[in-house]
Amino acid sequence: MSNTGGPSAGEPDDTMRERGTTSRAKLRALLDADRRVVAAAPLVVVFCSVVVLGQLDPTPLRVAVESSDPIETLAQGLLTAIITGVTLVVTINQLVLSRELGPLGDQRDRMEGSMNFREDVADLLDAPVAPPEPSAFLRALAEGIASRARAVEDTLDADGDVSESGDADKDASDADPPTRVREFAEEVESNAEAVAERLEGRQFGTFEVLSAALDLNYSWKIYQAARLRRVHDADLSSETKTALSELRDALELFGPAREHVKTLYFRWELVDLSRMMFYAAVPALVASIGAILFLDDPTTVTGATLGVSNLLLTVAFVVAVSLAPFAVLAAAVLRISTVAKRTLSIGPFVLRSETREDDLDWDS
Repeated sequence: MSNTGGPSAGEPDDTMRERGTTSRAKLRALLDADRRVVAAAPLVVVFCSVVVLGQLDPTPLRVAVESSDPIETLAQGLLTAIITGVTLVVTINQLVLSRELGPLGDQRDRMEGSMNFREDVADLLDAPVAPPEPSAFLRALAEGIASRARAVEDTLDADGDVSESGDADKDASDADPPTRVREFAEEVESNAEAVAERLEGRQFGTFEVLSAALDLNYSWKIYQAARLRRVHDADLSSETKTALSELRDALELFGPAREHVKTLYFRWELVDLSRMMFYAAVPALVASIGAILFLDDPTTVTGATLGVSNLLLTVAFVVAVSLAPFAVLAAAVLRISTVAKRTLSIGPFVLRSETREDDLDWDS
């Protein structure tokens, strides 16, 4: 069951792709695409662009090299940029790792906070302990939310005074309070079950875990649960109101759990980024140094391939390889920044512009 509407007008969709205004193709490239492909794409564009510009230039590159040193100047600039860029990323990595260092008291406080939260989740799940692995932890929370949503539906069934939510002729804003509560509970159950299914068998360290968690629109559902509980206080049974409050509690636990997993993923990605930058920097340094030492003489590379000067192809290759560390950095930052922008707020705050204040039915 997809979220096509809800207890109030202007309600955002459940999945992150449906909530955003960015095209799905662009969002897929920013988030889901393999980072190696995202990094390689601009390098291919750079290589082809240099070749095309070299072919369009009325003065052949070989002639320009004979009269000046454009290749050496370019390679020196790339060499400086590579060393500076890699040093900067290593510094950022040190800042990330510094969060893991600290006095014993700080580490103990972090441990106690984590254990207390896990105990709260275990109480929610009615289990001895909460799962230790992040994807299983989030999946158990999503299943707990779905269970609490079903409990709300069960209280409405027990009351026996609510119509089925499948009535297509009745607008959600005109439905009676029990029907609106049922529709809300069914939406939460469907959303939570879909997220739990996506999290099954996922391994932390891959974006799939965080991507699935981002599709549980808990912040809006916290607002919905609170509004239904308060606005229709006189129209709902005490059992339904209690079940709604327990559902809201479960949603409130999912928020910090998702943020914690997001933080862990960001640290994981930044550590991987520093390693990948180093791997990309070695061939980039070799290419730029080699260009400085050996491409100052235009006779070093002779001939042509498919009508294109081999010297021009070599220079284009050197430029592309030298830019590889920055392509790796850009690919990682694009995903991290996109996720960070879409999860700036924790709790029932709606930052997306497509859900405007004048579209929301605050009082009913």
